[in-house]
Amino acid sequence: MKFTKKSHACVRLEKDGRVLVVDPGGFSEEDAALGAEAVLITHEHPDHFDEGRLRAALEADRAAEIWTLKSVADRISAAFPGRVHTVGHGDTFTAAGFDVQVHGELHAVIHPDIPRVTNVGYLLDGGKLFHPGDAFTVPDTPVETLMLPVVAPWNKISEVIDYVREVRPARAYDIHDASLTDLARPVYDRQIGALGGAEHLRLAPGSSAEL
Repeated sequence: MKFTKKSHACVRLEKDGRVLVVDPGGFSEEDAALGAEAVLITHEHPDHFDEGRLRAALEADRAAEIWTLKSVADRISAAFPGRVHTVGHGDTFTAAGFDVQVHGELHAVIHPDIPRVTNVGYLLDGGKLFHPGDAFTVPDTPVETLMLPVVAPWNKISEVIDYVREVRPARAYDIHDASLTDLARPVYDRQIGALGGAEHLRLAPGSSAEL
């Protein structure tokens, strides 16, 4: 599996010549979803879900499909009948040759006065990779590679470190990092790497790694 980091929370995965993209939101590149056979969306917030990017991908490839939760599907399914699939916790499906399990139900708490939206995470190929969206969801399956949301309005570094400890992946790659400045990155690298108990890695947008 080839993993390519896109800006913020978006990742591109390739296997056997097939492409799956997760969370091509408004902080990601304009073409983040183009060329994907399948797109997975974790929740409705605009840094994870951008309708224009999804429409461009589905219009460019008439076979491309989307899997997401109801709040997102309701906003785009009418334009692409039969190509937008609604999923929730416990569901399993195959997309672009990847076996996918859905984990989680709610977005992490930002503030008690802000209503929580639904959020799902996607576990690929039996634990090869897990993208939690905006939550600290712990799958009931061992995880090899964790997409780690490092900076958000809903977390602090101690919670990020404890999340790595709880999931216990072999490695964790930073995502959700658009607001993390280059000045602060070494602090996060050092503390998560030293305390998380897993190999902590970071890729610049556009860079790739083999998993």
